[in-house]
Amino acid sequence: MEQTAAEQKDIRILAIESSCDETAAAVVENGRTVRSNVIYSQIATHTLYGGVVPEIASRAHIEKINQVVAQALSDAGLTLAEIDAIGVTYGPGLVGPLLIGVSAAKAMAFAAEKPLIGVNHIEGHVSANFIANPDLKPPFLCLIVSGGHTNLVMVEDYGKFRILGQTRDDAAGEAFDKVARSVGLGYPGGPKIDKKAREGNPDAISFPRAKVADSPYDFSFSGLKSAVLNYQNHAKMTGEEIPVADLVASFQKAAVEVLVSHTMEAARDFNCKTIAMAGGVAANSALREAMRLACEMAGYTLTYPELGLCTDNAAMIGSAAYYEYCTGRRSGWDLNAVPNLKLGER
Repeated sequence: MEQTAAEQKDIRILAIESSCDETAAAVVENGRTVRSNVIYSQIATHTLYGGVVPEIASRAHIEKINQVVAQALSDAGLTLAEIDAIGVTYGPGLVGPLLIGVSAAKAMAFAAEKPLIGVNHIEGHVSANFIANPDLKPPFLCLIVSGGHTNLVMVEDYGKFRILGQTRDDAAGEAFDKVARSVGLGYPGGPKIDKKAREGNPDAISFPRAKVADSPYDFSFSGLKSAVLNYQNHAKMTGEEIPVADLVASFQKAAVEVLVSHTMEAARDFNCKTIAMAGGVAANSALREAMRLACEMAGYTLTYPELGLCTDNAAMIGSAAYYEYCTGRRSGWDLNAVPNLKLGER
């Protein structure tokens, strides 16, 4: 729901995102224009441990959140008094990091007497497409692929989602991370597999493409992950050298083919000719190219955010918060972190 012609006032949302290991703040105007977008990444710290350590992430958020918010306001050329509302991720995510962002947003909203809007992190990823493509409007089909989530949803309206398919086990990004760790590429796995796969032959090793019998749009990546691990174990037992580039290229191709085929099947079945992608795995170059070719052949329109808006950021939260603001939704001072928040839940 967007403003009518009579509602000319620009709505400026200060947004905060701290669901995992990025401390982020942004100012977004009218849901589509990013006035500022500041991200403090903790990747260098967590790389030492091979993954995100929640306690360390929480401490880093405490140290950085005020600086990041101040920088976002400064970059936007605005004061807190000139902000119309404050949006914040309250789930899903890691409970400690989420609580830091929620607490900061509540304190600022209370002190500045501004409306508080809790935002679902997954809905934020979808909303990144409104920034990337200012002409995009519901309805459209969206493939959400990240480290914690793999969903195929129909975006029926702003803030209204119908889940068509979801993962039955591992999320796509989780499988990427585990495979990367198993072959020694380290953390974060997704970008490292994407880079290494360019050196390999994607047809070198045959890995399974899982299909859930009773639900054509659901995903399953545990079998694919296990097949990769079994291949490595067999090679080690027989003394064979593991061709890392070929292995990750073949794994990536199998994962991408499943993501694309399920999306295209849903698009045909629901006669939806506009497809969007969202989430960290949407930054994967092989997935982008495969989906582009599939949409081109089918005559569909494809949209996805720039790389910086695929991974966690606050601009996407500001966009989602704007549409919540327009529908009149507000959060109370009892807003709390909900680590297992589902898509569409309020």
